[in-house]
Parts: sequence; C-alpha cells; structure tokens
Amino acid sequence: MDYQTFQPQPDLASIIKCYWTLDNPMEAIPQVQTIIPDGCMEMIFHYGDLYKQYINGKAVLQPRSCVFGQLTEPLKIEPTGITGIFSVRFHHDGFIPFAAIPIKEMDNQAIPLEKLFGIHGTELEKNVLQAPTTEEKIHIVETFLLKRLNRETIDRIVQSTIDLLLNVDGKISVNELSRQTNINRRQLERKFSSVIGLSPKQLSKTIRLQTTLKHLLNKEYTSLTALAHESEYYDQAHFIKDFKEFTGFTPKEFYGDTLQMSLLFYGKIS
Repeated sequence: MDYQTFQPQPDLASIIKCYWTLDNPMEAIPQVQTIIPDGCMEMIFHYGDLYKQYINGKAVLQPRSCVFGQLTEPLKIEPTGITGIFSVRFHHDGFIPFAAIPIKEMDNQAIPLEKLFGIHGTELEKNVLQAPTTEEKIHIVETFLLKRLNRETIDRIVQSTIDLLLNVDGKISVNELSRQTNINRRQLERKFSSVIGLSPKQLSKTIRLQTTLKHLLNKEYTSLTALAHESEYYDQAHFIKDFKEFTGFTPKEFYGDTLQMSLLFYGKIS
C-alpha cells in the first residue's frame, strides 16, 4: 500500500487536519478491513475502483465521492479492485462550516457530494477525479471549501472543549468537563450533537480509545492490564468492553489480526 499525507494551507489548518491518498493494486483475495471510529469526518474521492461497505452484514458500494459522517461503531469495508483514494480529513468539528444537512443525520453514512452540494458537488467530483496530481486535487478542494467557508458557524466553546479532551486523552467525565468549561451539561451535549455529531461522552471515549490504540500498536505497554490501568478504565472488563465496542475485537484479537487498514489509518489518527 502507498499511503501519503499532505498538509492544508494555513487558512484551512484549523478546519482540515490533513489530506491523504491511498493507492494499492488489486488483491488476489480482497480482504475485509475494519475502520475504527476516530471522531473525525472525511470527504472521500475514489479515483480507483469503488469500495464496498457492510451495513448490517449487507454489502453496498460507496459513492464515487462522498462525505462520511461520524462513526459510532467500527466500519467494515472491502476493495472491489484497484484502490485509488483521495481524502480530506477534517478536525473533529471541522465540517460544520460546510454542512448542508444536520451533522447528526450523517452519522455512520456516506453522503454523496451531489446530495450535499447539488450541481456544485457533481462538478467538484469531476474536477478532482480528472486532476492528474495530488497537488492539483488539493488546490481544487481548497478553492471549493474557501468559497463556502462560513466562519460564523465555528463554535469556539466546542473548539475549546475539544482541546481540553485532547489534552487529557479523553480521560475525563462529562460532569467534570461541564464544570471545567462552566457550561451546563445538557447545553454541552446539544452543542456537540449539532457541531460534531457525537455526544461529549462518545467523543471522550473515542479519544481515549485512540490513545490506547497508539500504545498498543507501538507496543508501549507491559501488559494489557497495565494498559487498561494507564488509560484509566475502571477494570479489565471495562477496558475490553469499550475496546470491542469501537474495534469489533478484543485487544488480543485486534493485536493478533492483520488489520492492514486499521494499522494504516492509525497513521492519520495519531
């Protein structure tokens, strides 16, 4: 697999975390891969063959171009041929300035660009897919987004709360989060739902799990029990429950399997 990341221009750096590309030849035996929730949304363009995604065990083809909403559970995907993907990875609250439908309604869905932006989305797809280089693809996307950027929709309270969650690796209760930000819990939950598509609890659990995955994949632990303790899970059972909820595997199963896509995407979620 050839996976590369690229940084956005400064005017979009607070909204876009990175751009990435993925190229891979057709596999003799296509492997189902698991994408783990990371709290961020993606705008995806398939310039190769399309991917299948599994919904309730049923395979459906992803759109040629789409924005994928927040994942609240692991996503199973499978290549149908040659992989060629260009993607825009937004920060946790980064897509809200461009949202044409409520963010929460996008959870666990691949929304076609045409549905989000009408004829302009169709034109964006065409231009990006026809662009011969990644640099040109990035320029096309950045021009499109800057024209539509509405900074008034950026919620500074949500931004500062996300910063707090990241600083503590998600290891904080919602009540403590409410106390430290001086925002009523229900108000905080409403803001997160409308701006991110996740509740504060869901995002904190996601961030904590991603931090735990970093230690697991880098072998920065002495035992799974010690890792659970360091990540401030109540006990081993709580650790395994949350881990399986987000990955579909127990920690031992995850580490033992060849989850190429999960390992690859760790590069963009760390």
